[in-house]
Amino acid sequence: MSNWIRIASVEQCPPGNAREFVVADRIVALFNVDGEFHALDGVCPHQGGPLGKGKLVGCIVTCPWHGWQFDVRTGQHQTSASLLHPRFPVKVEGESVLVDVDA
Repeated sequence: MSNWIRIASVEQCPPGNAREFVVADRIVALFNVDGEFHALDGVCPHQGGPLGKGKLVGCIVTCPWHGWQFDVRTGQHQTSASLLHPRFPVKVEGESVLVDVDA
């Protein structure tokens, strides 16, 4: 069952940017790649760094603590094929960005 929660307005995360939000007691990293929104678990699996505060280049986010990199569209770690970071479904309704953290 879907549980869509408004996380932000579209203008709060312009293209090329990352943001961090707390949603239903979870840290969610929101990314805007050329107008398309993506959401990952906001905690880097390496040592808990804040992915939503990382640098986004194209579709790759770099954790600001130790440089781990993930494709925000898929959650795929960039050097370890076996590491897939959790992601959340995202949709835009009007000017609101919603995520489903229960999916």
